Amino acid sequence: MNHRFTLEPYSGLKSRFRCPNCGKNNCFSLYVDIQKNKYIDISVGRCNREIKCGYHYTPKQYFEDHQDQKPKTAPIKRTPSKQLVPNKIGYIDPYILKRSITSKHSNYFLSYLSTIFDAVTVQKLQSKYHIGTSKKWNGATVFWQVDFTGKIRSGKIMLYNRVTGKRIKKPYNHISWIHKALHKHDYFLKQCFYGEHLIKTSTNPIAIVESEKTAIIASVFLPEFTWLASGSLSNLTYEKTKVLKGLQVILFPDLNAYDKWKEKIASLHPETTYQISDLLERKATIEQRKNGLDIADYLVALDMEKYLRE
Repeated sequence: MNHRFTLEPYSGLKSRFRCPNCGKNNCFSLYVDIQKNKYIDISVGRCNREIKCGYHYTPKQYFEDHQDQKPKTAPIKRTPSKQLVPNKIGYIDPYILKRSITSKHSNYFLSYLSTIFDAVTVQKLQSKYHIGTSKKWNGATVFWQVDFTGKIRSGKIMLYNRVTGKRIKKPYNHISWIHKALHKHDYFLKQCFYGEHLIKTSTNPIAIVESEKTAIIASVFLPEFTWLASGSLSNLTYEKTKVLKGLQVILFPDLNAYDKWKEKIASLHPETTYQISDLLERKATIEQRKNGLDIADYLVALDMEKYLRE
């Protein structure tokens, strides 16, 4: 059964649906019956909002609950790809990455970093983490995913508030991908860790957080680690952690996500030494828990020398 059913690979917002649990749109991945090339049911899938929702209804659970019924076909927005698990990984021309990094257009995320760090530090961060600029939206940022071998998997395009550093989510969530902006049809995106290219030349322990922004900021305050970002908890997988074989890794989950990240460790590549930080869980106030802050929020807001002594 496990080989017959798979979550539909991401190919744009048309491949994501409204979650039946939390009601949010464009965040629900449906399971596909590969043999029939159809969705199993509109309820069978996983919400990508792992922390705030966590809904995951598997094919096994569905058929256990519907033993006397044939699987229903969900109404679909489009026919699932005939090649549900393509073998060929998509890559982007390095020239496009270089052009985005040298772009003179406004980049609100870099503007925000300039309110925290000096110009030289911001420039070093842009080069180190391949922070580019996109014309998708005015002020948009590209977080380029460059893998261990130096190949460019794609670039995640996001828009931030230049003053607060918060993501722009209204009137819609401003997030897209370079391969979509380049109109690369049938592009197979196989994500890697953001910052993965740094592993090859690093002798430091690896620190993994969820967001690209957090990895970048934390790398300045705590340079004794090499900081990577998974992009989401669902991207912290056995396959992606193969590149961490033989390394020491410390996970830094956002507030309220500690237990879920801890559970994940058992499913990751076993030939890696994992630790998980409970620093935020121990120190957070009720208000901070409500806001679901991450370690970058603390690093920016607090006196770090005093904070780490406590």
